[in-house]
Amino acid sequence: MKNINPFIRTLDANLNRVSEGIRVIEDIFRFEHENSAITHSLRNVRHRVRNTSRMMTSLLLHNRQVAFDPGVSISMKTNLDKRTNQTDVLHANFKRIQEGLRSIEESLKSMGKYDIAKQYEQIRFETYSIEKQCYLAKSRKKIFPSTDIYCLTAESLSCGRSNLAVVEEMIQAGIKIIQYREKEKSFDEKYRECMKIREMTLAKGVTFIVNDHVDLALMTQADGVHIGQTDYPVEAVRSLTGDDFIIGISTHAPEEAIRAQESGADYIGVGPIYSTKTKKDVCDPVGHAYLEFAVKNMTIPFVTIGGIKEHNIHEVVRLGATCVGIVSEITGAENIGEKIMSIRKKIKDCHHETL
Repeated sequence: MKNINPFIRTLDANLNRVSEGIRVIEDIFRFEHENSAITHSLRNVRHRVRNTSRMMTSLLLHNRQVAFDPGVSISMKTNLDKRTNQTDVLHANFKRIQEGLRSIEESLKSMGKYDIAKQYEQIRFETYSIEKQCYLAKSRKKIFPSTDIYCLTAESLSCGRSNLAVVEEMIQAGIKIIQYREKEKSFDEKYRECMKIREMTLAKGVTFIVNDHVDLALMTQADGVHIGQTDYPVEAVRSLTGDDFIIGISTHAPEEAIRAQESGADYIGVGPIYSTKTKKDVCDPVGHAYLEFAVKNMTIPFVTIGGIKEHNIHEVVRLGATCVGIVSEITGAENIGEKIMSIRKKIKDCHHETL
């Protein structure tokens, strides 16, 4: 095998190993679990692995020597790769990915390519986080739905209509997730409204989230709860609700998003992107920079929220927002169904522009 570089051979084998492992897991969460957030994260990692080595394609192919690889015959004679369930498949392929990335790092360092090696090191650490999210998502029956619009109630901004009337129109318009957010009413009123909304959403397969009150969410058998940065920690809420429960948390900065993801939150709110008056205790707008961070780094779903209207929704969608939280633009619309239809058209038009 003249003119064959063993380090390049090692790189080639492990680049293939890593990409193949990612693809296996990506397909599981794309086609079986239909989890868009994890699918997106895995695809992003797979493309980065390939793009980083694209300039070396000819060199990699030149040094590929399958016929002389002793690993081929060894693999054919062993049954160590036998799988009995999906958990085995996930475990084996994540280890394949992480071990392959470490081998790539060391080979690149041996070749004097330290800067590129550090890029692969960063990717490896990212896969540890994605691995955790995959196991958490797989273990839960209730998952955050893949949808475009996340609706919230706001009776004071509903032109005299009740929360129940607004929710009914949202459901008829095809909304798949609704959060009950009501600050002013008594607990008894909130309980009665949530019981009715739970009945309405359950009948149509709509995910129902309660804002702030874990006890109210549990008492009314909601699908989940949404908490703020000053509420109970995600871990404490999870210990109370169990795994079969959606937990979302509002975040306003990258460190809060990372902490929420690592603590086991099922999704986060990213915002407020623009100035908003739908909440009394809202913080200053975070702008587009934080949204761009979430698009690039989150492995769990996120809802882009805060001051989003029909006239500016194209800005956040073009930056990568796939689910937008909208309050007054919908609750205060003269015709809620028509407003939702119009917003959805804007979102689809933006997606077509970016294809």
